[in-house]
Amino acid sequence: MKNLLYLTTILLLVSCGSNTKINEDIQIGYEILKSGEKVSLNAGDVSTTEVWEKYVDAHNKKDLETIKSLNHNDIKILTPGGEINTSEEHIKFLDRWFSENNPNWKTFYMIANELTENDTLKQYVTSCHELTITEDTIQTKIAQIHDAWIVDGKVKKFYVYERPVNSND
Repeated sequence: MKNLLYLTTILLLVSCGSNTKINEDIQIGYEILKSGEKVSLNAGDVSTTEVWEKYVDAHNKKDLETIKSLNHNDIKILTPGGEINTSEEHIKFLDRWFSENNPNWKTFYMIANELTENDTLKQYVTSCHELTITEDTIQTKIAQIHDAWIVDGKVKKFYVYERPVNSND
């Protein structure tokens, strides 16, 4: 009986003293780098979704100052229509585009994910939106997937993938 008490006490002390990881890496997939190396894609820090949510909200409000404050100076944006390579270029484009198209994004989901490439942690947000563009009185709906690289609370790079929304969707 005494041995059982000792064993129970030891097990209790060991289990209480163990260092359980709270933010343990949870693999959600993989990415294949340009080098061909396959690396784990893990669940990411949800705070990156807050940055992206603020960024999308600023676009909906046409708030160029907030967008500029969330852009890295050397932001890179890759879209089906071309590439933007600086924050200044992005703001000039948006100023014109906002007035001509009155875009508005409706968010469906945001997923924080991350990977390590060359010993560097890269944090991304993958999101899905329905973009509505209004030219004159005609509205066009476009389904978009964004993949945004967030660095130090700012947007460093993002990709836009899109297709028209059909009435059957």
